[in-house]
Amino acid sequence: MKNNNCIVAQSGGPTAAINASLAGVIDAAIKSKTFDTIYGSINGIQGVLQHKIISLNETFENDDDAIHTLMTSPAMYLGSCRYKLPNTEENPAQYQFIFETFQQMNIHAFFYIGGNDSMDTVDKLSQYAKNIDYDINIIGIPKTIDNDLMETDHTPGFGSAAKFVATSMLEISHDTYIYDIESVTIVEIMGRDAGWLTASAALARNSYSHAPDLIYLPEKDFSTFSFINDLNILLKKNKNVIVAVSEGVHDSNGNYISASRAAADKFGHAQLSGTGKALEQLVQSTIGCKVRSIELNVLQRSAMHISSLTDINESFQLGKEAIKAAEMGLSSIMLTLNRESNNPYKISIGNVPVSEVANVAKPVPIEWINEAGNDVTKEMLQYLRPLIEGEPHIRYKNGIPDYLSIKHLI
Repeated sequence: MKNNNCIVAQSGGPTAAINASLAGVIDAAIKSKTFDTIYGSINGIQGVLQHKIISLNETFENDDDAIHTLMTSPAMYLGSCRYKLPNTEENPAQYQFIFETFQQMNIHAFFYIGGNDSMDTVDKLSQYAKNIDYDINIIGIPKTIDNDLMETDHTPGFGSAAKFVATSMLEISHDTYIYDIESVTIVEIMGRDAGWLTASAALARNSYSHAPDLIYLPEKDFSTFSFINDLNILLKKNKNVIVAVSEGVHDSNGNYISASRAAADKFGHAQLSGTGKALEQLVQSTIGCKVRSIELNVLQRSAMHISSLTDINESFQLGKEAIKAAEMGLSSIMLTLNRESNNPYKISIGNVPVSEVANVAKPVPIEWINEAGNDVTKEMLQYLRPLIEGEPHIRYKNGIPDYLSIKHLI
C-alpha cells in the first residue's frame, strides 16, 4: 500500500460536463507529487460502503488521450447514486466503516462531484472527520444542470444543458412553423425548484423567430387562467405559439401543475411528471386548437454532441483546482465559479464552506422575470449567453460519438 492516496466519486443526476471535472481531478492527481494513487468509488458514496473501488491510475496514467476522451464523454464514468447518508447519531456504523476503509487505503483526500444533495454528503463526512480528528481533506466539486447551487455564479453542466435546450427550442420552432394552421406547442423542461434551465430556452430567439413566445418558471406562481389568456392574446397575432415551462411550476397554494406526482425521494424532493401533458389537455379543452406537448426529459442532461466548450473547460479546471485545494490543506469546502465580467466573459475560482451550500436551492432572481410572469428579462440573457459558447472536439467512430467505455458499470 502506498503512503498518501485520494479517492473521487460522482453523485446525483448526470450532465455533459461532470466527467470533465473528474478528468481534471485525475489529471492533476496523477501529476501531483502529493498523491500516489487515485481511486474511484463506483456509484458515489455507496461504492465506499460496498467497497466497489477501482484504481484510476491504471487507466489514465501517461494517457492524455484517455483524459481527453473522458472530458468529452457524457454522464458519469464512475456511476452515480442518490443515497442520503444518515446523521451520525442515527447510524454511526456507516461512518465508522467509511473511515476505516479510508484508513486501510491511506486515503487523505476525498473529492465528491455533485449538486445540492452531494454537498450534504460532503458536509456530513467533513463533520465526522473533524469529530474523530482524522487527517483528510474533503472537497465538494459542483455540478448540476439545474444551476441552483448557492454561492457560485453558475454550475458545471448547466451551460451544456442550456445550450441543448436552446438548440432544441430553435429546432422545434422550425418544425412548427412549416404548418399553416393554428397551433400551440408546450415544451416541458427540467427544473423542480429553480427555473434557470427553462429560462435558457430564451437563447433560441433570433431575427426571425421569437420562440419561445411564453416562458413560465417556478419562481412565480402559475395561474391556468392567465396561461390561457396569454395564449389567446398571442393566437390573435400568430398562428403558432411555442411555450417553455418548468416541470416544477405551481399555483399560489403550492400545488404542482404536473399531471402526476410520485412519492418524494430520499432527500424529500417531489418526483414530478407530466406538466406539459397537463397543460396540453387544458389547452385542448379550452381553446381547442392543435396542441402538443414535448418533454425533453433526460435528453437535456447528457447531450455531449451539443455541449458548451466553456462549460467543459470550466469543469475540467475545477477538477484540477480541487487537487490544489487539497494540497493546501483545505477541507469542508465547495469550489465556486465567480464571475468577474460579462464582456469580456471572465471567471475566477474560489471556495466557500460546504455547510453554506448543502440542501439549499438558489432561485432565479425575481427581477430577471417579467412582471407578467411569462418571460425573462435582458439581464437573464446577458447572464446566460457566455455559458453556452464554443463546441468541444468530439471524436466519432462509424458515424457515432466515440465515448470512453463504461463497461465497468454494466
